[in-house]
Amino acid sequence: MKDNDHFERVNFETLIETDGYDRIQDRLNIVDVFLGTEEHITIDEMYRLLLEKGYDYEPEFVRQCMNRMADLGFAQKKKFKDQPIRYEHRHLGRHHDHFICTKCGKIVEFADHDMERLQTKVAASHGFHMLQHRMEIYGLCSECLARRKPLMPLGMAKPGERVVIREMTGGKSALARLSSMGLRSGDQIEIINNTGKGRIILGRDHTRLAIGRNIAQKIMVSVADKEGADGGVT
Repeated sequence: MKDNDHFERVNFETLIETDGYDRIQDRLNIVDVFLGTEEHITIDEMYRLLLEKGYDYEPEFVRQCMNRMADLGFAQKKKFKDQPIRYEHRHLGRHHDHFICTKCGKIVEFADHDMERLQTKVAASHGFHMLQHRMEIYGLCSECLARRKPLMPLGMAKPGERVVIREMTGGKSALARLSSMGLRSGDQIEIINNTGKGRIILGRDHTRLAIGRNIAQKIMVSVADKEGADGGVT
């Protein structure tokens, strides 16, 4: 156990003894296992990790201990979009933000001191005293991005992505429908909402469009360049 983790364990023990909690050793065992991982962990994952260490506690007891750790400032509860509640180790005096992959769910921590200073400066320019903040950037991790094909059906594009229409297939009625909506090969569009069910909401110029999933499968797109509108496939 790292020196800082040992100090936090002792600190936690002192606080819960003061609170009059029972099963002190069981609670400390949970703390030890939690401090031994720097992952963003769910209650179910924590329960399985405890089982691997030989501790078979009731799930509700584990949940209670994790929530108490969060109350006392040893853990932070995080709710990322489309994911269950996760707990991460709270390091006093250290702040970080998160990248979240919308494909595989991977969570990556990052810290940028220039960005932190800029946020404080922007807040001050509006006469606002910032107490705390969180930044979550959703997208695709490098592994998921590398696995993507250069061309994909529109239905596979993720909310927030900008894509370029490359091909439109289907019968005359489908093509006429797309043409009537102003969609043509080479157009750049933004994916506003794509839940995997129902219609896909697109943004083109200043207009929002709703595309059915069947016709979306007939539209082949590529991810647009960050700098330009072409987003050509090489």
